Amino acid sequence: MSHRRLALKGAFSFSNPAVRAWLFQILAVLAVLAVAIYLFHNTVTNLSTRGITSGFAFLDRSAGFGIVQHLIDYTEGDTYGRVFLVGLMNTLLVSGLCIVFASLLGFFLGLARLSDNWLLRKLSTFYIETFRNIPPLLQIFFWYFAVLRNLPGPRQAVDAFDLAFLSNRGLYIPSPQIAEGMLALLAALACVVIVSVALFRYNRMHQIKTGQLRRTWPVTLILLVILSGLAHVIFGPAMHWDVPQLRGFNFRGGMVLIPELAALTLALSIYTSAFIAEIIRAGIQAVPHGQHEAARSLGLPNPVTLRQVIIPQAMRVIIPPLTSQYLNIVKNSSLAAAIGYPDMVSLFAGTVLNQTGQAIETIAITMSVYLIISLTISLLMNIYNRRIALVER
Repeated sequence: MSHRRLALKGAFSFSNPAVRAWLFQILAVLAVLAVAIYLFHNTVTNLSTRGITSGFAFLDRSAGFGIVQHLIDYTEGDTYGRVFLVGLMNTLLVSGLCIVFASLLGFFLGLARLSDNWLLRKLSTFYIETFRNIPPLLQIFFWYFAVLRNLPGPRQAVDAFDLAFLSNRGLYIPSPQIAEGMLALLAALACVVIVSVALFRYNRMHQIKTGQLRRTWPVTLILLVILSGLAHVIFGPAMHWDVPQLRGFNFRGGMVLIPELAALTLALSIYTSAFIAEIIRAGIQAVPHGQHEAARSLGLPNPVTLRQVIIPQAMRVIIPPLTSQYLNIVKNSSLAAAIGYPDMVSLFAGTVLNQTGQAIETIAITMSVYLIISLTISLLMNIYNRRIALVER
């Protein structure tokens, strides 16, 4: 009994490292909670002293200002809640465009740095070393003030077959409008997808059994042309195009890519692609050279070796740092406020804050949105990273 008491006393004594570790963690949590409670009480007291109301009721009030670009319907009489949705959509738009363009450009630049062609290798190196060492804000200013703002006016706009027009007001392109035949076209496309998937699986089983390769894409292409054509003839067109036209001093109709969006997309895509290119190059060089030799000994051509052998193994090295670059794109999109692009920061943490005075609420909402977007991107990339990870059995 005495030995058991001594053991229990030693297990719960301060000299036990585990006890000290738990004690320090509890004290740290209590200290953080105490600071949070103090800050919250101090904020509430100061707001009540100055007569500032808190809460999110202001989201139901009318905004009273216009927005140049909005992906959803918006008028000046809409609420601040609608402004929030417009800013969110614009932020997601520019982030999505930059992620796609930077990924494609960075991938080809990374391959170019490993090319045997001396000129291509040097040009890609010059591109990477130049653009990744210039701050993104300066690049945004360059594309916006030095390039896009110096384009000709609407009356002297550069046109392409009277369908697209480029001026200092932006790029105006035809806008698709849904027509009565859209449901029929969607049904036809669904049939094509179902038949193509079934045929692909059948051809794959046939190849495993007989070794004969059968192509799926010719049948898919034929079905796509026939079924979509029948849907168009029977049910009418699936969409029609609203072509922009010059009326007065500007264009009306169609879809516009405003200069602020173009400058932001160009600058962030070019800036981030330089970092992604180095990630791609490092990932490919991390694959053991023996994999190249093994593929060459099997007689595989270089494009097949790169696509089927090298890139799948390099992706395990590429994905973690690539995730960080995607998160940087989302965060750097907040630089849009410098040129007036109506994103979350410019609209909600700028105009709405100035009009309502709800600084805490607007900043909290904006920070929460960026946090949720970043966590979502990290979650999706981590899911993909786990799927391609090597599992030891």
